[in-house]
Amino acid sequence: MAPNLDETDRLLLRTLQKNAKLTTKELAAAVNLTSTPVFERQKRLEREGYIKRYTAILDADKLGLGLQVFCKVKLQQINHAIADSFTRRIMRMPEVTECYNTSGSYDYLLKVRVRDMAHYNEFILSKLGEIDTIASIESTFVMNEVKHSYSINI
Repeated sequence: MAPNLDETDRLLLRTLQKNAKLTTKELAAAVNLTSTPVFERQKRLEREGYIKRYTAILDADKLGLGLQVFCKVKLQQINHAIADSFTRRIMRMPEVTECYNTSGSYDYLLKVRVRDMAHYNEFILSKLGEIDTIASIESTFVMNEVKHSYSINI
């Protein structure tokens, strides 16, 4: 556990994870403090990097991006230049919502959001397929999301 956090800081972070839209007054009531110390704690947690940002979680299905795919990418070889080039290209692909450099039988795990199978096929052919350092791609299609949480257990 982070040594600089007391139980009030942890409670504040847990509360914000559940609902980041709470006002300072509502947060203060949730952690049994007045608004001023809660405001100061929240700003300190932001400044120290415990809180990276606040964001809205959108419904991909309602936005027409209902097909979720985990795409495992193996590169032909790996070094700094190849890895940097690959990640720069991935960063410019809006279909890729997450990218992880991994150990094991593949080098990268991509989380991809697209409309449908035709859109994914086009993504593979016109975007990933254009990266000549890729040796193989393995796709796993999400049939049903069982658990999805952005919360960290603190």
